Amino acid sequence: MVKLATARECRAYSLGGCGRAARGRWEYINAGVYIFAAVLLVGGFVGQLSTWAATSRSGLAVAAVGLVLLLVVNAHDLLAHVAGVDYSLALTAGLDSQFALVEVTVPAVHIAGTLLTLIALIFFEIQMTRGYRHNLEKHGLNLLVAGPALWLLGSIHNICQFYERANGHVQILQKCVQTPLLLGSTLFLIGGIINRHDIHSQPTSKSELLGKSWGWFCLFGSLLFLAGGLLNLLKVFKMQQMDGRGLEKLRGGAQERLTREREGKVPLILEEGRGRIAPVSCQVPPPPAGSYKEAVVSGAPAS
Repeated sequence: MVKLATARECRAYSLGGCGRAARGRWEYINAGVYIFAAVLLVGGFVGQLSTWAATSRSGLAVAAVGLVLLLVVNAHDLLAHVAGVDYSLALTAGLDSQFALVEVTVPAVHIAGTLLTLIALIFFEIQMTRGYRHNLEKHGLNLLVAGPALWLLGSIHNICQFYERANGHVQILQKCVQTPLLLGSTLFLIGGIINRHDIHSQPTSKSELLGKSWGWFCLFGSLLFLAGGLLNLLKVFKMQQMDGRGLEKLRGGAQERLTREREGKVPLILEEGRGRIAPVSCQVPPPPAGSYKEAVVSGAPAS
């Protein structure tokens, strides 16, 4: 459902190269926004399960706001991973295929899944407000299956990554974050499939656009997303304490080439700076008129 902070050394959540402190602060902001989004999802689906029509409609709106925040978190994850390699995707992806398949592809797939799920909730919100429409119902039910299916695909892709150099404690925390997200995505997908079957197997009315079973599956899935977010916050804290030590590096020589490219920019800057400085002459200035001996004799007192 989200990629969240990677256990790789090359990540730049500040996106501006403002130092380690700014990167750490933005990693905490990223984790906090995700937790808030998961709380909104939980509250939204609790409201959707209410028997009051107004509360159910408000619950969908709150869940939609949570999905918008998830879009922001996923976009931030994607930009942070790309900025961590100085946007050199051609170089990095060619040498480290796992970076391209996991750190870049997974947030992109999650963005697509979140967008489809958000559009589905908007369709059902429109029907609750303006009345039943067959086309919106059909597309909405399909999107409630397609969106979580992309979440599940990205979560499976994410949990299958393996690290070679990362600290064992960090890897355990990484799996503890990924497992609830995988299970939560599965519950959302099962709920969408069951809801689609239930709606098609019985006459549809305005109050039965979304079944209660779908709401319960989504509620428990959101609780798992919240648990994953809290564990992710613990993982970010642990990585901040490690100060970059014991984290995964790029493979296939990509880390070394990226380091050489970064170091290769420094001499160019220095050379440009030297070109603007006036050349300093190394010649020794000539002595004043008269020799040193004459100056001493002339300064001596008369005998």
